[in-house]
Amino acid sequence: MLTLAPDIEVLARFGRALADPIRCRILLALREAPAHPAELAEALGVSRTRLSNHLACLRDCGLVVTVPVGRRTRYELADDRLGSALDNLRSAVVAVEADRTCVDAEKKDCC
Repeated sequence: MLTLAPDIEVLARFGRALADPIRCRILLALREAPAHPAELAEALGVSRTRLSNHLACLRDCGLVVTVPVGRRTRYELADDRLGSALDNLRSAVVAVEADRTCVDAEKKDCC
């Protein structure tokens, strides 16, 4: 059963999903068009196993959904507005110092 997450939880899930460059690339690819895992793995140059783990994280975060297509499964963004959110984030200007990294950059946890 799907439920709606509160605003803060949505932001936290989105942040955790974006914390990994491969997940960012998956979301940007799905922003362009829904895709099957094999297509995504080839387009992104990652193994299917690695891609599968990242897709599971994105599903758990609630950002992507699966759509059965015959015997295959297609992935797409859970909400079209996520594409706009990604565009807005990509165009945002952030202030960073060259010698600083994010405190959480070393953590590898997922949703």
